[in-house]
Amino acid sequence: MRATYGAGPRHVLVLLLCFVVTGWVVLRLAGEATAWRMLLWFLGAVIFHDLVLFPVYAAVDRALRGVTRTARRPAASGGDGSERVRLAVLNHVRAPALAAGLLFLVFLPGLLGWGAETYRAATAQERMPYLLRWLAVSGVLFLVSAVALVIRWLRWRTSERG
Repeated sequence: MRATYGAGPRHVLVLLLCFVVTGWVVLRLAGEATAWRMLLWFLGAVIFHDLVLFPVYAAVDRALRGVTRTARRPAASGGDGSERVRLAVLNHVRAPALAAGLLFLVFLPGLLGWGAETYRAATAQERMPYLLRWLAVSGVLFLVSAVALVIRWLRWRTSERG
């Protein structure tokens, strides 16, 4: 089977299960009056991501690679010093930026103040200040990442001396 299909039976089973779940979702949405709007929104989001967002965050990532310096030191096991241990600063920027970006996209209508009437109708409550809370959560994410980087850097410096 692997020679013909290219993967084992477990892969085929998981793929068939994915098709079954997708078919079930399509059947559930087929009766919805807003199914075409959801499909149009989904296709628009995919196109917007591929044509606008991906080039933007790829360019930002490339710029961050150029700006951040990666600290290096010889590894303890490498006698000639050819092996290097890297302290990746870039990932301490990427992780909180990704989390903040995903939170921004998920809560975009609330952050921009849209849908106050819909929110009130659905929950019978007033909207909360999403923008300030998103900024606070994003700040905490970057702060935790910076603290983790400082701890890693201090460990790296002490192991370099010892």
